[in-house]
Amino acid sequence: MADPASTLEYRLLAEFRRLFEGRVYRHRSSNQGDFVAMHLYEDLLAINRSSKLTEAIEHQRSVLNVQNRTRGIKARRGDGTFGEIIPGEKPLLDQGFKVARGPIATVEIGVEVKILAKAMIKQIDRVTGDLLKQVAHFKRGGKTAITVGIVGINYAAHTVSYEKDRATPTTGKGGFPHPIQEAGEAERRLRTDAAPVFDEFIVLRYRATNEDPFPFEWVDYDLTRQDYGAVLARISREYQSRF
Repeated sequence: MADPASTLEYRLLAEFRRLFEGRVYRHRSSNQGDFVAMHLYEDLLAINRSSKLTEAIEHQRSVLNVQNRTRGIKARRGDGTFGEIIPGEKPLLDQGFKVARGPIATVEIGVEVKILAKAMIKQIDRVTGDLLKQVAHFKRGGKTAITVGIVGINYAAHTVSYEKDRATPTTGKGGFPHPIQEAGEAERRLRTDAAPVFDEFIVLRYRATNEDPFPFEWVDYDLTRQDYGAVLARISREYQSRF
């Protein structure tokens, strides 16, 4: 029998694509990473590689904490925090999702999502620092927490950014480099300085010009899909052994 995962269309990759395709991408929208991260748990359930994780989700013992705050634990906002629900709390199940959400007492899996669309080197130190700090905060919520970093990097030949109604295209000169001029170096630095502290770290290489008609494409969809699928399999294995 064929592995059912071979026909899966991963939800996280589809939702990441929808951030850009056919619409204006606004990099200052703070909830975009949260929304993308939510779908990692739907994908983990879909591949069904950990009986413990599947049981925890189906019995609603562990839930997604959309507010990303663990009760009684100092932790900054994170993307897609998943853990044990506080006893006595009622989980909520949204239409179209199988992973419930609610207030959590511990962190079992923590995901941090960053998206670099332009001006990457200018912000690389801040992005790296945010990633490193988030791992430490995930660990405060649970010493055995599985930590996952997801970074989108734009490899487009040019792009446009928007501040309210003002559009600013890249020029390739001065302080407005094209994404392709910085993407490789940004990826190298993140892999060197941030990736080692995470249990899993995946780079989503894409191209988005952010101008009408707002096209989107993966640099290499098959490779991206395989890399992401491998990460899901390893997270499942780790959950099975840690919890």
